[in-house]
Amino acid sequence: MSSGTDIAYAAGILRGGGLVAFPTETVYGLGADASSPAAVARIFAVKGRPTAHPLIVHLASAAQLDTWAASPGPEAHALAAAFWPGPLTLITRRAPHVIDDVTGGAATVGLRVPSHPMAQALLAAFGGGIAAPSANRFGAVSPTTAAHVQADLGGDVDYILDGGECDVGVESTIVDVSGDVPAMLRPGGITREQLEAVLGRRLGAATATPAPGTLASHYATRARVIAVSAAELAAAVDEAAAVQADGVAVLAPRAVLAGRHFPAGVAIAVLSDDPAAMAHELYAALRALDGGGVATIVAALPPDTGIGAAVADRLRRAAGPRDDEDDHG
Repeated sequence: MSSGTDIAYAAGILRGGGLVAFPTETVYGLGADASSPAAVARIFAVKGRPTAHPLIVHLASAAQLDTWAASPGPEAHALAAAFWPGPLTLITRRAPHVIDDVTGGAATVGLRVPSHPMAQALLAAFGGGIAAPSANRFGAVSPTTAAHVQADLGGDVDYILDGGECDVGVESTIVDVSGDVPAMLRPGGITREQLEAVLGRRLGAATATPAPGTLASHYATRARVIAVSAAELAAAVDEAAAVQADGVAVLAPRAVLAGRHFPAGVAIAVLSDDPAAMAHELYAALRALDGGGVATIVAALPPDTGIGAAVADRLRRAAGPRDDEDDHG
């Protein structure tokens, strides 16, 4: 595997059925030609991902929505106009040409237009849809740098486009627009408040429509994660440290940590107080703790508002049961 910034070379690999890891504003994706069953099958094989879990198809512009979706309604078009390019995935009824390999056999497909300039350049050069979950092994923490991809996938990806750090740092918001009432299936870089402002109504309850990143456990470190409220943080750290003398870390915003004292030997990882910065830093912080050999991470949950809801969602899923892990995109 090699890495660099050669867009034409990367597009050629995709046309030849290969895999290209590329940056988006959310996380790095593991891309393949979305029209090629053989290429898409390589994604599942490399990640170790069950083939029933659908992938997100990345498009060059909102003008392609009607090509990949079957009769998307006015609300789908309104959300695409407002937030594409950007960190929003729309789950729509699929167009007839969309292959089962991408959708896991479902009648719907996830579509998004990334805003990262390198992703935009790759999509323009390739000329088609790129199916891309996150560029990491199944169930693990998503990569936000090219070095993370290299560490996770080794030689199993044909080329890595290195576009630096991802700006948002957590996966896209997913909204199901395949039914009568749009529903958020996963919080992300576009907030509930922003979506409802465009729609002019409240989002509906989460549906059972298949979508990536919605099982109880994923985004998981090797370390055990305990996710608690800020008020519960000190007691949870004390309890974890009483069980094991070392290998315990606390992950929390600076304001939550201020004035608090923890048992000797507990490592401290500080996140920004600003929710957007917190999201940007989250996965790198989790990876650093894992790399340092920490066995237990006690993480403080931010309030479930704005992009803080996405950070809280990822921490809760990282703390979930490990027997049904999925990943994301």
